[in-house]
Amino acid sequence: MLGSCSKKQESIKPTIEKITQSVYASGIVKSGNQYEVYAKVSGIIKSILVKEGALVKKGQAIIEISNTAQSLNYENAKLLENYSSDNTNQEKLSQANNEVALAKLKLDNESSLLDRQKKLWVSEIGTKNDLDIRELALKNAQTLYQASNLKLNDLKKQIALQAKQTKNSAAISSNVLSDFNVISEMDGKVYGISKLVGEMATPQLPIAIIGNANDFYIEMQVDEYDISKMLTGQKVFITMDSYKGKVFEAVVSKIYPLMNAKTKSFKVDASFITKPENLFPNISAQANIVIQVKEKAMTIPRGYLIDNEYVYLKNKEKRKVKVGLMDYEKVEIISGITVNDELVKTIQ
Repeated sequence: MLGSCSKKQESIKPTIEKITQSVYASGIVKSGNQYEVYAKVSGIIKSILVKEGALVKKGQAIIEISNTAQSLNYENAKLLENYSSDNTNQEKLSQANNEVALAKLKLDNESSLLDRQKKLWVSEIGTKNDLDIRELALKNAQTLYQASNLKLNDLKKQIALQAKQTKNSAAISSNVLSDFNVISEMDGKVYGISKLVGEMATPQLPIAIIGNANDFYIEMQVDEYDISKMLTGQKVFITMDSYKGKVFEAVVSKIYPLMNAKTKSFKVDASFITKPENLFPNISAQANIVIQVKEKAMTIPRGYLIDNEYVYLKNKEKRKVKVGLMDYEKVEIISGITVNDELVKTIQ
């Protein structure tokens, strides 16, 4: 007991060295423009046209959903479109044009007969009743001609309207039919397919994951208390369980302004500067985001800092200090002590 009480407490002196302040963040690897693929319509998966790991082009079909009913709807729409076209209504148009022509001939004939009757009337040949009959016949011919023209114009409008409506219906049906082919929205790689042939696909659940085959980045979750320190361009050091013992460099490329209310964190992206030869989406990663670096700073171990603002000197004095940068092991002391002061962890 006497020996342990008389044992001298270990003391240290501040040292001048490099210190780096950083923020820790967890993250996952993502491929460039990675996105989840959803079906636009519900239905049974008829065939899967690509394999996981396959490279695909923008617009390439990757999954086909059964569409028997919609195919029949499309065929019906095309039949109506063809039936309503100008070509299939030529007989109606020809008949209407003939009626107009006949009405015009009758009109011209009645006009000629009326002129003749008027000349006879001037020569005091014929009766007033004959003249009135000719004038009435001309008016009837004019009415018939106008009616036949109106019928022709209405028929043309009706045919044009039906043709446009049926064409639009066929186009809509064609678009809906194309929705049964799930396509890639980009040139990329199929990283995952979560459904099998015969299973149901719905617009509510993803059925595949596609992303850039060569471009990867880190999606990090930064605590709300640290987000104010984040700036684009800050250096990031990345470690991954898949590549133990190796550290890769990245740089902060994007800071998302909306906080996740559940996790109380912000999403921050970092682009690789150095990366492994082979990367895969959703690999977990740990990141240290460098906030500030000082090449020459007076530091002490963090265990010697009391209540974040005091230190104990060897002479049992408790002294207030001004703190600067911190890392996981040491803390910068800006003022309050010198490199010649000896510090202890506790006062005995």
